[in-house]
Amino acid sequence: MWWRDGVLYQVYPRSFADSDGDGVGDLRGITAHLAHLEWLGVDGLWLNPTFPSPNADWGFDVSDYCGVHPDLGTLEDLDELVARAGERGIKVLLDLVPNHTSDQHPWFRERRDFYVWREGRNGGPPNNWMSNFGGPAWTRDEASGLWYLHNFTPDQPDLDWWNEEVREAFDDILRFWMDRGIAGFRVDVAHGIVKDRELRDNPAATEDDNEHVRRLGQRLEYSMNRDEVHDVFRRFRSVTDPYDGVLLGETWVLDLERLMRFYGDDLDELHLAFNFVFLLADFETAQLAPIVAQTEALLPEHAWPTWTLGNHDMARFPTRWTRGDPGLSRCALMLLLTLRGTPVVYYGDELAMPDAEIPPDRVVDPVGLLDDPDRPGRDGARSPMPWTAEPGAGFSAPGVEPWLPLGELAGVNVAEQKADPQSALHLTRDLIALRRAEEDLRGGSYEEAVVEDGLWAYRRGDGFLVALNLGSDPASLPAEGTIAIGTRRERDGESVARSLLLAPGEGVVLRLARA
Repeated sequence: MWWRDGVLYQVYPRSFADSDGDGVGDLRGITAHLAHLEWLGVDGLWLNPTFPSPNADWGFDVSDYCGVHPDLGTLEDLDELVARAGERGIKVLLDLVPNHTSDQHPWFRERRDFYVWREGRNGGPPNNWMSNFGGPAWTRDEASGLWYLHNFTPDQPDLDWWNEEVREAFDDILRFWMDRGIAGFRVDVAHGIVKDRELRDNPAATEDDNEHVRRLGQRLEYSMNRDEVHDVFRRFRSVTDPYDGVLLGETWVLDLERLMRFYGDDLDELHLAFNFVFLLADFETAQLAPIVAQTEALLPEHAWPTWTLGNHDMARFPTRWTRGDPGLSRCALMLLLTLRGTPVVYYGDELAMPDAEIPPDRVVDPVGLLDDPDRPGRDGARSPMPWTAEPGAGFSAPGVEPWLPLGELAGVNVAEQKADPQSALHLTRDLIALRRAEEDLRGGSYEEAVVEDGLWAYRRGDGFLVALNLGSDPASLPAEGTIAIGTRRERDGESVARSLLLAPGEGVVLRLARA
């Protein structure tokens, strides 16, 4: 299974490379930079939504599941990308958005039964559900007097997955893309597709609930997180298995036991499920190590974890986790690429790229437009890929205004870091190459060695020890072997006889001495 041993790379298409000078990244731009992905060593390319969309939520409001947004190119451009990527040994995954469509999708006009419509209650919405983007999750249609459900913006009506014809429509959508050579799908809002059939009120949040739940004021017990969703993924598997397709879920659940259910009792649901308990923790040994250990303990037999440092919906890891500390950022990359499981690299992570500053007049994200200090927008994590430090950053032609502002370019661009063997880019590439070469780092067991005072060390198989000092003081541990890769590259090849000493914000992959 290529996805089990491989490394996935996530691209936000509007921000990767602009081939036609309109300031918007596109499919031809991605095709033109496949050499970078091959050089980096990735095996799969996950594209955020490429479908036609009015862009109320930048592609996540789909108006046609079997087309390509004109800003990004054509269906033929996507076919060409899949073919050229395949020649380099890279498979392509699409972002499937089955929870909702755009209100501009023909279904919303022609197939109202595809959506969740209800009469109001006491002159207001049918129940107390709140939108993840703020306000009630219901909007009243003046013509009919009925209310339709939208767990996100009012432009994104939720589909009714109790309707068998909706399920059949998505069977056809999956087959359409897999017949064109798509290798699988990342499933958006995988935890929220099916709603409570009775539309019962969500219970109120309590002080013990997480920040997201407290902000909404309610637990999303009935509007999302229904056990009936697992029937959908078993059905998806029945469609995609004949193609050997992979399903990667956006499983935004904050309970690890619930997360494990998405693999299915017989491993017949998602192949990979994102671990948001890990992502939402602080970058501290005391928080992250127990989450990894519990994930390993709870994971169903033969199921496979997946890890990432961030994505298009949250601040980039150098901003969110490591606060710009270059040593800690390198430790984060080492962690990602040495844990047992499938790593997903978000474009720019290989550069340790932080969030870009977005002036108020350049905000386009619907969350950012809420102007809520407790809910920072997502534009800073979606800024254009910096290929060079020249005007336009190699993303677009000089003088062209990109759709989002560029971030800091000095030292954080592909050209400079590729020329510097000490860079985060080379560290990422070398870690991927080591992982590819060593079975212990791909499929070997995970076993904690030390978890104390900021020091986190774990064995991978019989051959390697990974040691990360995420604390503020020097740390040491007994060890014997040779440093295969260090976050401080001058230590590569260093022999360790009895004790391994690590400075704050330093990590190493140690090839253990054989007895």
